[in-house]
Amino acid sequence: MLLAFAFVLTAASGSAHADEARDFISDAKLFYRVVSCGSTDPLPAEIDQATVDKHCAAMQKLYDEWHKTYSEPASAFFATLRPADLPTTVVYPFGGGDLGSALVTYPDARDITTISLEHAGDPTRLAHLKKAQLREALGNFRAAIDGLLTLHDSTTENMLKLESGGIPGQLSFHLTGMTAMGYEPVSLKFFKFEDDGSIHYYTQADIDALAPKKAKKIKSKWVDTDFSEAFNNMELTFRKAGDPKAPLIVHRHIAWNLGDKAFKGSPLEKYLLAKGKVAAMTKAASYLIWDGGFSGIRQYLLDNMVWMASDSTGIPSRYAKKAGFVQTTYGTFTAPFLEEANKEIGDQMVEMWAKQPKRRLPFRYGYPDLDKHVHMMITAPAPKKDPAK
Repeated sequence: MLLAFAFVLTAASGSAHADEARDFISDAKLFYRVVSCGSTDPLPAEIDQATVDKHCAAMQKLYDEWHKTYSEPASAFFATLRPADLPTTVVYPFGGGDLGSALVTYPDARDITTISLEHAGDPTRLAHLKKAQLREALGNFRAAIDGLLTLHDSTTENMLKLESGGIPGQLSFHLTGMTAMGYEPVSLKFFKFEDDGSIHYYTQADIDALAPKKAKKIKSKWVDTDFSEAFNNMELTFRKAGDPKAPLIVHRHIAWNLGDKAFKGSPLEKYLLAKGKVAAMTKAASYLIWDGGFSGIRQYLLDNMVWMASDSTGIPSRYAKKAGFVQTTYGTFTAPFLEEANKEIGDQMVEMWAKQPKRRLPFRYGYPDLDKHVHMMITAPAPKKDPAK
């Protein structure tokens, strides 16, 4: 009877466990140790120590440069600008791989959403890379992450290179941004959206069922991946390293095309709307928010954000003013960085910068302008008029 009772308990426990989200925290911790070099924990026997040591020495130089030229001056700068009562929920469209910048801009954030065309990536392959494969994969990762840590944004080319292989780009880039800001991973899960915008976390059974289905590109000019579509969207939970009592921060990266056809009325739009008022940011966004084909994400921001930091690829002045926002410019902007940007809107943005006082910007925030000037703007609600005046 005792054995039978134990079997029933085990079966019941197994059933409950089968319904739980699969947590890839052990894989996240391996990335944290091997790829982003966040700890000095002993390595698994199958991971070559010398390869990792060489990689981490190179990463430390990149981190030092990032802190010197970006995180330290930018953190001090934003501390003087941010309103004290901002939402702790942050939405960062076109924010592929750039969790570090979100944490620099909004250090009090507790819920961060980044959205881009790139998939999160399979976290399980790193543990199985042989020495030569690991050396090559880490080299490819450093070559791709170099732009993010030295120029503070990532190129499309770098993102596309890591849409396959043992060290996928979004997972590794976001973990690196987290590490650079002094955090450690607590949980890593993957999910999809239900039709109503709610989140369905993948169980092990879900992961197994999706294993044969490769994640496909979600825009024609992008690339297909070589990993399962189960790894499209990730949820990374983290906290300050070494402090078990520190507040948890939840970051979700979502692979989605933000063009109107894919966004308007979508589960992603419903998910974002359910968040209520948010702080927002974008940079190096290819001027897509200027485009008529991205009116949905632009209107979402105008309707739901209370404060936004961006380079010139943010909300065009014509839309911001109409929605009751004012924009404050920093640095210099003489022309869009990309030739294909909307000329009429570009001219309006140039005029806005020219009319405002020259305000110094001590770091690069997204694209430079065509003449390589750094620039940034803050979009905030217009001050309320005093009815007595």
